[in-house]
Amino acid sequence: MKMNKLAVVALGGNALLRGDQIGTIDEQEQNTFDTLENLVYLIKDGYDIVIGHGNGPQVGNILMRNDAGEHMYNIPQMPLDICVADSQGGIGYMIERMLRNVLKKHNIDKEVVTLVTCVVVDKNDPAFKDPQKRVGKIYTREEADKLIADKGWIFKEEVKAHGGFRRVVPSPKPISIMNEKVVETLARQGNIVITVGGGGVPVYLDEKNDIRPSEAVIDKDLASSLLAARIHADEFYILTDVPYVYINYKKPNEEIKEFLNKADVDKYMAEGQFAQGSMAPKIKACLQFVEQGGKKSVITEATKLEDKKYGTKITLEYED
Repeated sequence: MKMNKLAVVALGGNALLRGDQIGTIDEQEQNTFDTLENLVYLIKDGYDIVIGHGNGPQVGNILMRNDAGEHMYNIPQMPLDICVADSQGGIGYMIERMLRNVLKKHNIDKEVVTLVTCVVVDKNDPAFKDPQKRVGKIYTREEADKLIADKGWIFKEEVKAHGGFRRVVPSPKPISIMNEKVVETLARQGNIVITVGGGGVPVYLDEKNDIRPSEAVIDKDLASSLLAARIHADEFYILTDVPYVYINYKKPNEEIKEFLNKADVDKYMAEGQFAQGSMAPKIKACLQFVEQGGKKSVITEATKLEDKKYGTKITLEYED
């Protein structure tokens, strides 16, 4: 029996929460519903689908609730891995509920399942010696110094915050996805699987091969890309806030790149064409997927997904 094509779709943060919004549940649910409407095209085109998603604003809010609870009510703070798991459950539930409503609207009969997913990292990853990922609220110098003394947290100054400081944590590279075989089986059976939310709950294996928590966060595009390769997906999509990848972005000589191969990506990366805090990780995730056997990666805006003239297609070599 011929199998459907399998696609992994990574939803960017703007799929759930826009930059000009405060983050009410009504806002997030409407954004999520509107984004998921665009996946109907893939479903009707015969794709099996796995969905990954970000959690940046949401896990930041969870950390701030942690902070407020400790200061006001002496509620012990939960570690970062628990906060990521909390966000996976909450966001996954929201995506699942909105997706079920989208499917009902379009008379599509499919089951949707959300998995809280652990992602394994190397406890000796260099990222642990050089934390860079900013999380949580902005603190004053005095507050940051106290948290450094009390909890051993690491802070970096927020230039735009006029002297404020934010906690930074490691962002190690994902090396394996727990339950990847379950994800592949469920997806191949025609179920839509929501997984590796926020990059997954970061864990490592100790000397006894026991699973231990890691005080870190994982890039959701890299985790989704790795999952896509491990479950033998045909295509990998990153839905973001631009319809294409550009070189010379926002300059007079800005240029759309509809097609990129590995040689192009290596060249433009060396030139510094892609910003490290935004497009560069997405490009790396897409290249990682095709290097590990995937056929094609696509970076585009969710509303442009159905129109194939939009989106930057990344392959190992140019297709004939």
